[in-house]
Amino acid sequence: MRQSNARTKVINPSAYNALADALTLVFWNKPPFERYLRHMLGTHTELVAQLDFGETKRETSGRLVNYLRANEARYSDLTVELMLDVAEMDRFPNLEQQVDKEIMLSRAETAVAELRRWTGKRQDAIREHEQHAAAMIADARQSQEAREFAEDHETLKLRFLAMHASTDPHQRGRDFEGFINDLFRLYDMEPRASYVMEHEQIDGAFPFNTDHYVVETKWCQGAIGRPLLDVFKANIERKGKNTLGLYVSMSGFTSDALAVYGFSTPFITMDGPDFMAVLDRRIRLDDLVRRKKEHASQTGHCHLPVAAIFSA
Repeated sequence: MRQSNARTKVINPSAYNALADALTLVFWNKPPFERYLRHMLGTHTELVAQLDFGETKRETSGRLVNYLRANEARYSDLTVELMLDVAEMDRFPNLEQQVDKEIMLSRAETAVAELRRWTGKRQDAIREHEQHAAAMIADARQSQEAREFAEDHETLKLRFLAMHASTDPHQRGRDFEGFINDLFRLYDMEPRASYVMEHEQIDGAFPFNTDHYVVETKWCQGAIGRPLLDVFKANIERKGKNTLGLYVSMSGFTSDALAVYGFSTPFITMDGPDFMAVLDRRIRLDDLVRRKKEHASQTGHCHLPVAAIFSA
């Protein structure tokens, strides 16, 4: 069966007339005419019962079309299906066997062309309706996804604030790694959880654009100094050429550490204000990482405070 949205508009009376004419002219002999209608009407035996195939084809076609029109609310889908099927006919084998086939074929082609004109308008209306329905579904899906995204954001923010209140630094460190993975996953940044390599513990990793980032996370009382950044730099340089680093320190970084990595750096940094800006939805995480990477590429500096992005 064809997919139809016939109820979106009342069928034009001229389309019914065109159907009756076409049904009369696309067959010359009654047997193929009867077989065609019985096939198209299918299980609608109540419609077949309305027809007397002993009448002329024009009388039978007229009787069927009048009944379909009088019961349009019930048979609109079937009517449109029948119209479309006849309108798609491009050959008329039964007529081609007749002596006066040129005249018959010309009449049939004219009648089908007229029906095709009306079904074309009908299909345009159906297509317009389907496009409108699809747009409404897409809008609803987008709205639902936006609500779910906002809810996930709020849940992560509550987790982040709960970690701030934690008095167990070891548990907080483990929770923080899971939090970062969930936040990056929310932005489809495909995070990889912590893993162990020979002589090295990796807190996490993720791909972004054409680069691969390894992640180091710290939630300490004091700012991270140069020695730990030097170790992180050495670890990155042992990886592939497209490997960069993201060093996360909730307590920030010492001024001397940032000064050393202010001219050339294989990593970028994030701190507490960065996370709060993301969780407050003042900036997207992926946009923040992109801006930090651009800053590092252009200036050689590992650190770009989120406040500097907002004030730019």
